[in-house]
Amino acid sequence: MSHSLGVRQAQKQKTRQAFLDAALGLLEEQSLSSLGLREVTRAVGVAPTAFYRHFHSTADLGVALVEEALGSLHPMISGTVSASGDPGHTHDDSDERIDRAVALIARHVRGHPAHIRFVARERNGGVQKVRAAIAEQMDRFAEEVRAELAKQPESAGWSDDDLLMLAGLYVDQMLVTASAFLEAAPEEEDQVARVAKRRMRLISIGRRHWLG
Repeated sequence: MSHSLGVRQAQKQKTRQAFLDAALGLLEEQSLSSLGLREVTRAVGVAPTAFYRHFHSTADLGVALVEEALGSLHPMISGTVSASGDPGHTHDDSDERIDRAVALIARHVRGHPAHIRFVARERNGGVQKVRAAIAEQMDRFAEEVRAELAKQPESAGWSDDDLLMLAGLYVDQMLVTASAFLEAAPEEEDQVARVAKRRMRLISIGRRHWLG
């Protein structure tokens, strides 16, 4: 009995993942608001009624994609903040850390282009439920980054509100950089990296001179 239940559960999870994968592929060329349920089920090779065993609507499918996409972004954002923090370090060492952070973003984009494209498009897209899910995840990222920044000696005397503002700048810049790498042709990637590094250095300099 338990073996059969486990097999059914595994098959259900496999079918659910097939819906997510199919939708992500279809969303390479269109927005979620224009994606039809039958289009997704046809890509998976199941009847439309099978969709409702896993999701209530395409909006719910989109929310699941947000969780999957931003789950893949989480290590990048955490790693980038760690790489770009510069308390007690020399200017040269800070630059080296920023270089590593930008390289980390570029590598993540190459590994997860469809996820990056989905979040970049739907963050301001036409499906309110998905926009809200992305905004909630971004707020969570900013809170996590704020907590990391608060541990650094440079943050002594900073208010929680100011640290959250700084965290938001870092998170937004990471997403802007990821989107820029996504859209860049191979010969344009060096220029994208140069701009990203200059912007992160500007945030770092502003942090050191912020008076509150």
